[in-house]
Amino acid sequence: MTTFDDRENAFESKFAHDSEMQFKAEARRNKLVGLWAAGLMGKTGDAADAYAREVVAADFEEAGSEDVVRKIVADLAGKATADEVRAKVAELMPVAKAQLMSEI
Repeated sequence: MTTFDDRENAFESKFAHDSEMQFKAEARRNKLVGLWAAGLMGKTGDAADAYAREVVAADFEEAGSEDVVRKIVADLAGKATADEVRAKVAELMPVAKAQLMSEI
């Protein structure tokens, strides 16, 4: 292999790793947002965990986090606005990343 091939492989590996970490961070963020919303709905324990898993699964409907926001706003039925949910999503992303980094 040439030096160029080595560099190309290194960049491809870094891109794959960064993409995987971003995916995991978004999934963790969605779980945290789901747990927050579950608390607003009065769910605790296994019910809260199950709801958080539903929120994580909702993110696979389309690109971005708007599918999660729509689900949570609909489920909260007036307990939080879309802007409040978006703010919580933004607030919890650094928390999710920090949690992932502490697990490595």
